[in-house]
Amino acid sequence: MEDTIPPLRVARSRKLPPRAVPIAFAFFMSAIMAFLMCCVIVGVNTGIDAGYPARVLSTYVLAMPVAFLCVLTVRPFVLKLVGAVCRMPG
Repeated sequence: MEDTIPPLRVARSRKLPPRAVPIAFAFFMSAIMAFLMCCVIVGVNTGIDAGYPARVLSTYVLAMPVAFLCVLTVRPFVLKLVGAVCRMPG
């Protein structure tokens, strides 16, 4: 018999533990939103031409870490707001 770990078990072992969910969520949410906002704002302010991608990326370098810290910071407040306007399951 081969001494290997089934693929499903290997995939699970590479995942972050449940306690990392809020940080992973904040990372992906801020990465996507910062990129989309940079695309829109740079396009509106400077136009879309040959230098557009470089301008977006240079703006994103600043915007992404700021957005990540903001999402982590406002998360508790947003959860309270959501609890105030939504019936929670259970």
